Order: sequence, then C-alpha cells, then structure tokens
Amino acid sequence: MRGDRVEVVVDTGQGVQTFDIVATKNGRRLEVTTARGVVEVSEVTRGGTPVRTGRFMSSRLIALVEHPAQEHPDSRVEVQTRRRLRPPEGA
Repeated sequence: MRGDRVEVVVDTGQGVQTFDIVATKNGRRLEVTTARGVVEVSEVTRGGTPVRTGRFMSSRLIALVEHPAQEHPDSRVEVQTRRRLRPPEGA
C-alpha cells in the first residue's frame, strides 16, 4: 500500500547506515524475503513485478523495522498483550 515503509539499519564496519524503502505509488506494496543469508526488501506492483529492490547481508543487519501506512490520519492499531501469571493447569 502506498506509504508503507521499511527502515533497515546495517553495520558497515565503520559505523551504522540507515536505509528507508518506501512504496511510492498507489497499488504498490513492500515485500521482505530472507534466503541464504540475504534479506531482500522489494517494492512490488499489483501484478507482482518488482520495481525496486534492496539486498542486505543478514550478518550485517542490525534492525529491520516495518512501518505500515495508515488508512486515515487518525486511525490507530489496537494491540493487546496477555501474560500468564502461572503455568497452565495439567502441565
């Protein structure tokens, strides 16, 4: 969705570098893939054609943060956390 953003923080050996990859047009989305020690972030069209791709070595990756676009400026995501205070019965 337009406005989706992935922030990637990479160790360059001499410091840290940050990359922002953004879905720039309507109908495009971002896909994150991990395979064989490489993390790939791609901007993809509705038909599945990659438009722009960033590849990062997973051993150098410090953080990968996905920022989904908001449908409305005032919309929020509801998050609930449940904690178990004691182990389940019968365990």
